[in-house]
Amino acid sequence: MHGPRTLSRLEKSSGIQRDPSFVSNSGMDSHNHTDQRLTELEIKASYAEDLLDALNQVIVRQQADIALLVREIQQIKLLVRERSSDPHPGNGNSNELPPHY
Repeated sequence: MHGPRTLSRLEKSSGIQRDPSFVSNSGMDSHNHTDQRLTELEIKASYAEDLLDALNQVIVRQQADIALLVREIQQIKLLVRERSSDPHPGNGNSNELPPHY
């Protein structure tokens, strides 16, 4: 897999060679760190999904409120049009003074 392994200075001077099957635990630290990061990202994604659902519910409620307000405004406009087109609103002429004058 790899080319010929070169000996470190310690190995050369002591005559002791490392066991090639030996792997340092730094790989485990990296694996644990990756697992921890993955878990943190999954938690953040879960919170983001919950927030998105809550915001969608707010939008649905607001859309219903807006639809109701639009209907009410249309009704008010219709009433204003009807009253402004009626030359004789109420009991008498709009030019007449009220009875207390």
